[in-house]
Amino acid sequence: MDSVAHQRAEAFNELMAIRAFPKAEVDNVLVTGADPFYRIPFRIGGLVSSVLAATGVAINDIWALRGHARQSIAVGLPEAAATLRSMDYTRARDKNGAYRPVPLPPDRAHVMNLCRPYRTRNGSWFVPHFSLGLGAKVLDVLGCDDTTDAISAAVANWDANELEDAVASAGACGGTVRTKQEWLAHPHGSYLADRPVVELTRVGPAKAESFHLGERPLSGVRVLDLTRIIAGPVSSRGLAEHGADVLMVTAQHLLQAPEHVRDTSQGKRSCFLDLKSAEGASRFAELVREADVIVSSYRPGALDSLGFGMEELARLRPGIIQVSVSCYGSGGPFAQRRGWEQIAQAVTGICQTQSAAVGADQPKIVSPLICDFTTGYLATYGALLALGRRAREGGSWQVEVSLCRSSMFLQSQGLISEFETAPETLAQEQLASFYVQEDGAYGDIMALGPVLRLSETPPYWAGSTPLLGSDAPVWLPR
Repeated sequence: MDSVAHQRAEAFNELMAIRAFPKAEVDNVLVTGADPFYRIPFRIGGLVSSVLAATGVAINDIWALRGHARQSIAVGLPEAAATLRSMDYTRARDKNGAYRPVPLPPDRAHVMNLCRPYRTRNGSWFVPHFSLGLGAKVLDVLGCDDTTDAISAAVANWDANELEDAVASAGACGGTVRTKQEWLAHPHGSYLADRPVVELTRVGPAKAESFHLGERPLSGVRVLDLTRIIAGPVSSRGLAEHGADVLMVTAQHLLQAPEHVRDTSQGKRSCFLDLKSAEGASRFAELVREADVIVSSYRPGALDSLGFGMEELARLRPGIIQVSVSCYGSGGPFAQRRGWEQIAQAVTGICQTQSAAVGADQPKIVSPLICDFTTGYLATYGALLALGRRAREGGSWQVEVSLCRSSMFLQSQGLISEFETAPETLAQEQLASFYVQEDGAYGDIMALGPVLRLSETPPYWAGSTPLLGSDAPVWLPR
């Protein structure tokens, strides 16, 4: 085995250890291709393809529990890596019949341009975040307007860690740029280093549950999706790819990023419920009683404040599986803080390592969404493991994944020294078999479809991508 394949096997074996399957089943798993795919020093293609291969194994476990023979699994590393920039491959048909890239709306482009490193008074760097209404809180702390020059001047008056604490106290979002070593020495980095990349915990008693009849691995599995933006929606989309009934639950007043809604809602349904209202909470409780999985991207403890903490969920529905997707994880001093892709990259060492690798004079945010998508895929994997454990031994289960822990998992894979000529995009012939065409609520769209290959139950998205709130808050018949 060459060093590249060995590195990939190490990541895969770590995920298999979390699987803890009672039988030493050996699957036919084929991963083709090698890093680098992107012009970055991180082995992200190898890691993502390993997570998707592990997901295939978890699907096989469920398929076997349904009484079927195990199937072969294949993942192409270039295609797996390409999914980290799936929006770049989305094409919309114009009035002349040609499929063209879908540009980012100008207001979103402006917001994302502001989310960059700024030098602080003590010579360190700080990355603020401005999405979904949080920008106003950051600007209040800084006392400036929303231009890069004004933000740069304001940040220069602060010590990095003091600003990080002040922004967190304001309920806003930002992070100090640290090296990998500084993060591991930090109390929160130290906490996460002692946690598995997917935390799977049995939290209550419940009887074992067989899977419902159906032609797909997750036929009859019901999933409530309480997530926004990328990592959380990607995880529930991964369950929809294998046949789960995924119902997105959001409220009309909650801010969204429309381009991400379109890009991560395939195969799902969507309804409006305000969990802060008595009527909305009551209806949600009824949905919980018949659910199997709840995927949440609320910060730890936030659902408790709405009356739907894990204890209450397990009371309403013994055997429930809650998948929690956060920036900082299940505990530690930063657990309650808000975070996004750019913040996870900044605090854990990604930005500093990238700048050193390309010889830049300031930290560099990596453009592929390496933390978001990796975390989303790990959450799918964790949900599948919990479903298998529930079927074999019963119980209610808690699954925890985080952007920061995923970043640490990536960095533990080692670095690539030569990446300047990496392709960064799939060639047209590579895309041909992965494009999915849909003429629905978002128009005539071509999108990059599932890239995991299973010999007997190939993943796909059923139905058309919904507009938010376009469905009733009810389950489909099993």
